[in-house]
Amino acid sequence: MSARPLKTLGVLGGMGPAACAEFLRILARDCPAKNDSEHPRIIMLSDPDTPDRSDGLMGTGPDPLPVIRKNLLQLIEWGADVLAVPCNTAHYFIDRFRDELTVPLVHIVEATVEAAKELSRGNCSWLLATDGTQKSMIYPECAERMHYHFLKPSPEQQDRVQSCIRYVKAGDMKTAGEVMHDVVSELWRERDVPVTMGCTELPLAYGASGLPGERQVSSLEALSDACIHVLYEG
Repeated sequence: MSARPLKTLGVLGGMGPAACAEFLRILARDCPAKNDSEHPRIIMLSDPDTPDRSDGLMGTGPDPLPVIRKNLLQLIEWGADVLAVPCNTAHYFIDRFRDELTVPLVHIVEATVEAAKELSRGNCSWLLATDGTQKSMIYPECAERMHYHFLKPSPEQQDRVQSCIRYVKAGDMKTAGEVMHDVVSELWRERDVPVTMGCTELPLAYGASGLPGERQVSSLEALSDACIHVLYEG
């Protein structure tokens, strides 16, 4: 790896703020830097006014695509050479204009599926994600291209996963961890395979759950690893 990456990373955050902050923490932790100057240059645009991605996908709220597109183009205008968006559901909308972007996008779904394949002893894992991401099918479709498979929670379990995300967004990590522990324990009784966190709030809930860290695939960790590869080796 080079001592200092020459590319500037543009990060679109605010979806949600805690998840983006955790992504930046992981990125700083895992970068192969020995001092400040060996860390990548990062331009961040945090826009919590971006309409809810799941609501937009489910048709119960405004379409977030125009705001996401405008913000990514703004990051490019500011000098970003590589883009990253620590929000899984946002990629359903990004995929609709990805070809318009003039710089590479590190795709969180593609990175997470690769990480899930690497962790899984078999060829599948449980997918925990927002209602919007589950409906969008972006994970199963990506997994099929990579010869992988995801298991889905029941509708009742999915409701609890969605509530877990809301607890994280509200800063109630204790309750989020308790809900995560109960849901994942149920899933493991059904099928003892890893769990893939296809929502960037969920790794925070998993971290508060007391469950074994080596049994989860974090989309935040996967995105950070992929960004480091592009910045330092790409």
